[in-house]
Amino acid sequence: MFQLATPWLLLLIPLPFLVRWLLPAAQSRGTQALKVPFFNRIQTLQNSNTANQSKTFSARLLLPFTIWCLLSFALSGPQWLGKPLTFPQSGRDIMLALDLSGSMQTPDMELNGHYFDRLAVVKIAARKFIQARTGDRLGLILFGTQAYLQTPLTFDQKTVLEMLNDATIGLAGSQTAIGDAVGLALKQLGRAPGHSKVIILLTDGGNNAGTVSPLDAAAMAKKLGIKIYTIGIGAKRLVVQGLFGPQVIHPTNELDEETLKKMAKITGGLFFRADSGEELKQVYAEINKLVPIVSAKNIFRPIKPLYPWPLGLALILSLLMALRKTNLFDKKLLRGND
Repeated sequence: MFQLATPWLLLLIPLPFLVRWLLPAAQSRGTQALKVPFFNRIQTLQNSNTANQSKTFSARLLLPFTIWCLLSFALSGPQWLGKPLTFPQSGRDIMLALDLSGSMQTPDMELNGHYFDRLAVVKIAARKFIQARTGDRLGLILFGTQAYLQTPLTFDQKTVLEMLNDATIGLAGSQTAIGDAVGLALKQLGRAPGHSKVIILLTDGGNNAGTVSPLDAAAMAKKLGIKIYTIGIGAKRLVVQGLFGPQVIHPTNELDEETLKKMAKITGGLFFRADSGEELKQVYAEINKLVPIVSAKNIFRPIKPLYPWPLGLALILSLLMALRKTNLFDKKLLRGND
């Protein structure tokens, strides 16, 4: 769509006529010095020449006036407004902290009638969560004995998913440093602008490594206004075949639910418990409701300026007028006759 950025500047077009009309004409300072008897005949010829000169004068004014119109039009800012483009509005900053300790390889998570190790099910559930967070910046922290940043905060969901798929059990050590993981997440979120920040911590054990206490890390998160949603995973009871028949075991005895609940409560978040793949999917769906996805979008319309066209044409006409004034065309004709 065509539009003018400053259309009121088109009012400059009649300015030369106003100046000519308002300013008085120059007065002749000369005096009559010669009287001739055939003055009337000379006056008749002069009137005829004046009429011809008037037509020539009008023709000479046409080119400067055209240049003035082009300059006024360029100054008014002609532009072409493109079709509206929508971009997702910047939403929340979410850090996912994922436990990669040795116990995450326990195959006690049921999904679709089959049992998988905990990490495999976590990847399946987290993948859907990540894909749903349109407009949010996501980051990934992996922790075991140590915590390290796998992916900094980014809008690039594809990269986060690839880094999640590359996560391997034992990569960060066999123990569980929950406090260090939260501390690293706070460090990343503290640097980022914005006010809506969330940590989603997933683990199947208790803090037994690292230098930062989980509750101290939660207290720091509260000061920064960052909520922590904690997820404890692992089957509560599992029937396995032993030498003396089926036996019931409790594979999540090491899960420190009390600490996870306190961390969530301190920061205003929630604690979730998932002992199967379906429950973990429901947990992520519930978090999606608690941390709504930003649906509003920014609308942008690309603008292409068109002023170079009338400006360039005005420049070309000005050069032609300058050449005409200096009689360059006549000189070329004379050279051609020679």
